[in-house]
Amino acid sequence: MSAADPTSVKAAVDRAAAELGGLDILVNNAGIFRTGSIESASLADIDETLSVNLRAVVVATQAALAYMSNGGRIINTGSNLATRVPGGGMTLYAASKAALIGLTKGLARDLGSRSITVNVIHPGSTDTDMNPADGEHAQFQLQRMAIPRYADPDELAALYAFVASPQARSINGAELTVDGAANA
Repeated sequence: MSAADPTSVKAAVDRAAAELGGLDILVNNAGIFRTGSIESASLADIDETLSVNLRAVVVATQAALAYMSNGGRIINTGSNLATRVPGGGMTLYAASKAALIGLTKGLARDLGSRSITVNVIHPGSTDTDMNPADGEHAQFQLQRMAIPRYADPDELAALYAFVASPQARSINGAELTVDGAANA
């Protein structure tokens, strides 16, 4: 499946709903990070970034809502770069993730009558294939943190699990940042 292809995104949601007998939780977690100056960004770079980081979230959400019961959860994966950009070359990524903030807050209002919560989690530097803790940009990232260490994906998973739980039913339209205080 390609998150850049809306037909694939919708088909993945439809397949999950069919296999699970409906949907209670949607986590929009696809993302790509294209770096470079805005002057050198091609239309293909712009389209792919917005297609994966924003349009796929809208398409998956639309598809999921057809199956989601009242009281469901939608969790969007943003980035701490959506609210603060510490260096050059991150414009497209930051803009696409910042757009998720407005989408999340609008959906929280739109879906509140169904008791569906919609939140965005903004991970900071997390040890993943896209941003390894031993990668070439790690030192720059570590220097910005009050707690200079990359998060482990399991730490983020625990927050996603809580936001998806019944105990989080009053958390709606929120931005939750996990970045070692890089943006503090």
